[in-house]
Amino acid sequence: MASPNEKEAEVQQQDSLADALNDLFTSVSTMVTSELQGTSNQLELLEKMNVRVSEEYKGFGDVASGLRVFVEQLKGKSGNFDEYVQQIEDIEKQVTEFEAVISVLDKYVSLLESKVHFVYRQQSPTS
Repeated sequence: MASPNEKEAEVQQQDSLADALNDLFTSVSTMVTSELQGTSNQLELLEKMNVRVSEEYKGFGDVASGLRVFVEQLKGKSGNFDEYVQQIEDIEKQVTEFEAVISVLDKYVSLLESKVHFVYRQQSPTS
């Protein structure tokens, strides 16, 4: 049988081992808790960032919706100008035709002037 000193040494060794294991488990538990807390903090930050981005994109959606309404209004207003654009194009066509007629008349008047000058010169020396 073991002597009391041996038993005491064995118990002391077991207590020492139990304390070391207890310290190990406490340290591992603390490490896991810290890791989980860090992950939890990161997830909270990510959630806050998502909420902030969501608010910004909601604002962009409102702006885009307002722009769409504005573009529709502009389309309606530009439709009213189509009639005037057609009138302007018709006027430009008439001006072009008028310029062609003026050019023909100018050539005709120049021809008449040259004939009048010719006739006048013919009659001038005889007078």
